[in-house]
Amino acid sequence: MKQIAHLIDAIAFWMMQLSGVVIVTMMVTVLLDVTTRFLFGVTDGGIDLTFIGGIEIIKFGLLFTILYSLPYCVDRSQVVVDLFTERLSERKKAFLEGIYFLGYMLLALGMTIRFFEAIHAANMTGETTQDLLVPMSYIYAATVFGTAMLGIRALLTAQRRFCTAMGFNA
Repeated sequence: MKQIAHLIDAIAFWMMQLSGVVIVTMMVTVLLDVTTRFLFGVTDGGIDLTFIGGIEIIKFGLLFTILYSLPYCVDRSQVVVDLFTERLSERKKAFLEGIYFLGYMLLALGMTIRFFEAIHAANMTGETTQDLLVPMSYIYAATVFGTAMLGIRALLTAQRRFCTAMGFNA
């Protein structure tokens, strides 16, 4: 089981690295889009280096930046209000954390199922993005991978927290 958990953790780490590359790509896209539009406006259309699809690149880049960073960050970035839990033992806190990680897993499961259904619907209708004409089924498939990994990581994290709550070394 530990080998599978380490494999899932490694995949989540590389997804996080990929999301970093995507966010840099988004920044460069915005910079190029604004610069080329400014150049087009200053020259009254004499120099036209504008390109289509910048908005879509940003839109889907943001989707994948968030979805591909969440599996790695799900167990690291939780805000806990100590006012309600300060008097609880560490084991009880771990149990409560396990419960809300199960909530994350259920949320990710619901999103995974819905996007999996969307793949089929997009294939049936031939739905594409508006500017770049990328088949939406490809985007939904990549989204399914991200949401499924989020669910798996949340489940593994919940299992670790429940083991801690029961006094086992996770």
